[in-house]
Amino acid sequence: MSQPEGPVPQRQRVAAYAVVRREDGAVLLTRVAPRIAGAAGRWTLPGGGIDHGEDLRTAAVREVYEETGLHVEVGAVVDVRSAHWVGPRPDGVVEDFHAIQVVFAGVPRPESRDVVPHVTEDDSTTDRSEWVAWADVADLPTVPLVDHVVGLLAP
Repeated sequence: MSQPEGPVPQRQRVAAYAVVRREDGAVLLTRVAPRIAGAAGRWTLPGGGIDHGEDLRTAAVREVYEETGLHVEVGAVVDVRSAHWVGPRPDGVVEDFHAIQVVFAGVPRPESRDVVPHVTEDDSTTDRSEWVAWADVADLPTVPLVDHVVGLLAP
């Protein structure tokens, strides 16, 4: 698709994420699908955009389920992060993008403790999800949100 004439379109997106940890300290991560330009193959926290009128915690729980198949409980806000960049979106159109990312602490609900993480959403921006030992996160290609949260929660 070609870039439309005129100024670069501006878009702002509020998203809810969860840092879901198991009792052994492993963290639930999702991998960005190949079709997502600029982030494909990188690991991130489960989460995504809130629907119009949706509660942030409800959005985080929904997004975690869609991307991992796990039912979780979310609690305290870990952080609120703002990110801004200009670049191509998946369809190739360049946009001026401002992300507001609300990150909640999360734990698996009892009925999900034995669930193997898997993507449940059709046409997802996620192609894989898995539990990762906290110490191994630094060895993965990650998005800036993960790097930020790891820095906040480092022992």
